[in-house]
Amino acid sequence: MAAVAREYAELGWPCYPGAHVGADRACSCDRIGCPDPGAHPVSAAWAHQASVDPDVIGRWWEKRPEANIILPTGRVFDVFDVPAAAGAIALDRIERDERPVGPVASFGDERYLFFVATRGAPVDEDEWWSCHLDTLPEDVAETPGMRWHCRDSYVVAPPSVLPYGREVAWVRPPERDSLPDPLRLLEVLADACEGA
Repeated sequence: MAAVAREYAELGWPCYPGAHVGADRACSCDRIGCPDPGAHPVSAAWAHQASVDPDVIGRWWEKRPEANIILPTGRVFDVFDVPAAAGAIALDRIERDERPVGPVASFGDERYLFFVATRGAPVDEDEWWSCHLDTLPEDVAETPGMRWHCRDSYVVAPPSVLPYGREVAWVRPPERDSLPDPLRLLEVLADACEGA
């Protein structure tokens, strides 16, 4: 995990250690009945402490070698998080139409994560909605099943391990290319969510 976290840091992607699947329980955290086993940061300070410093990353994973990898969003990239069936439909359409697409990861067999350029903190906040991890996908009527991870959010990165042998894996691994404009992918992903 430490080696992969350093690779992300080389791309300029800040990382932070996440919880992991426990040997005798679903999650390594102390919360009884953890709602997101192995899929959350080890500390509430993740947003301030996430780093690209290889020495810091090395120390973190030396203390927690099994820790999953957390990538904060809204800094270098945002992530569209869609149901896996919709993600596969969208990816086929994007490739068929020869649209630019960035890295895409699968979260277990349940979700696809599309990495796109971030808009950060736009001048006109009305043009961009905030998306926190506690937002229910059903709250976004125009795009059912879609989450937009931007500021104050994060995603779990490959090769993180989830309960029941599930994992986070790359469908399209990251390269050094620039990330696509989110607005160019939003329509395709929204259509795929409605059709899936």
